[in-house]
Amino acid sequence: MMISQTLSDKLLELRLTAFREGLREQSSNPHYADLSFEERLLLLVELECTRRSGSRIKRRLKLAEFPMSAAIEDLDFSPERGLDRRLILELALCNWIDNSLNVLILGATGTGKSFLASALGVAACRSGYFVRYVHTSRFLHSLAQARQDGSYLTFLRSLNKTDVLILDDWMRDPIPLTAAQDLLEVFDDRFGKTATLFASQVPVADWHARFPDPTLADAILDRTVHNAYRLSLLGDSQRKLRGSQSMSHT
Repeated sequence: MMISQTLSDKLLELRLTAFREGLREQSSNPHYADLSFEERLLLLVELECTRRSGSRIKRRLKLAEFPMSAAIEDLDFSPERGLDRRLILELALCNWIDNSLNVLILGATGTGKSFLASALGVAACRSGYFVRYVHTSRFLHSLAQARQDGSYLTFLRSLNKTDVLILDDWMRDPIPLTAAQDLLEVFDDRFGKTATLFASQVPVADWHARFPDPTLADAILDRTVHNAYRLSLLGDSQRKLRGSQSMSHT
């Protein structure tokens, strides 16, 4: 009993909680007696690894701050939506992140851009990447606030540690001059090193005109558009369809 308690305490000290729980199960279940020492040890190590992997994924999902619960397996690939199933599944493998490329998700309001962006972000979290999901207006406010309180460089460094930056409602509003300068700093740091995903209801052809300075516009678009996959969502508003379906069942 003393040896078992000592071992239990040591496992707790080493934070091997799943290993400890599995060992208790093996000690109380006679069916494990038929297994060799190596087989029992392997089961305990696999249990600990699985638990830790799940905890890391949960932590990354929490840090990402996705606006909704979404996953690739929940996507609607109906033909009228215009989604390329093969491309979506390819992006879910996250090679675009390894290659420091971008993704543009385009489509009218309500067509499911945020859901698709979240689903790709969740796939990235599951694959071990750190993701940050933000609405562009709030992101620009954070950049401006960081300039004012002296934490601007610290904020930029934190962004550099983010494998995937998701900017929703991109280009919905015209970009002020100072904000455009900040964005160039961000994308200049990220170019060729990390990945960025943009969700926008504004066609790419209209982005340039929404910047206050053509030179800044050229520089920003050069770092965001020319190295990006494009996904265009079609069809009616998903919110409208879900609302109609709900009403039909009442």
